[in-house]
Amino acid sequence: MAEAAVRYLRSNRTPAPEPVEALPRPDLRCVAEDERAPLDPAEFRRVLGAFATGVTVITAPPTADGDSPAGFACQSFTSLSLTPPLVAFMVGRTSSTWPRIARAGVFCVNVLGAGQGELCRAFAVSGADKFAGVAHDAAPVSGSPRLTGAVAWIDCAIHAVHTGGDHLIVVGRVNALGTADDPSEPLLFHRGRFTRPARP
Repeated sequence: MAEAAVRYLRSNRTPAPEPVEALPRPDLRCVAEDERAPLDPAEFRRVLGAFATGVTVITAPPTADGDSPAGFACQSFTSLSLTPPLVAFMVGRTSSTWPRIARAGVFCVNVLGAGQGELCRAFAVSGADKFAGVAHDAAPVSGSPRLTGAVAWIDCAIHAVHTGGDHLIVVGRVNALGTADDPSEPLLFHRGRFTRPARP
């Protein structure tokens, strides 16, 4: 199906559009009081929790001798572009892991399987040695940790970073990717808890 879609798109190419001048990057700053919407944060989370998401762990290699790799659990991940191949994830501005990933300039997205809920919880903890006892190898291009048992992995270089309220939108250019030899069902997050796809 995907191959058919690609063939269709290639056969219906339109002339390349004129280059668009990029907008100036917004300042990195706190959200001002007059920018806050009149929404109850708990209600915002409740309603958005109706949208089921996959669960990933974003990892990056050490940036200096003696450093440990970096990683954090991330639900806010999406594919973005086929040409060039781009993905994106969102990370809070207060994240202590993001600066380490930014310094590395590369990352690997590990798509977790249905049985990896505890692994996700371990990577959601701040300040702990998240890689203690976690089996992994190096992604082929970036060297970022590729977690054993993940159903898929996407090896990326940081392509752009944009502001998005209290989060940053990190765009990655995909350099390599793959799936497990025998992939399991994905781990899903829905209404505040882990779940798995319903069987027909």
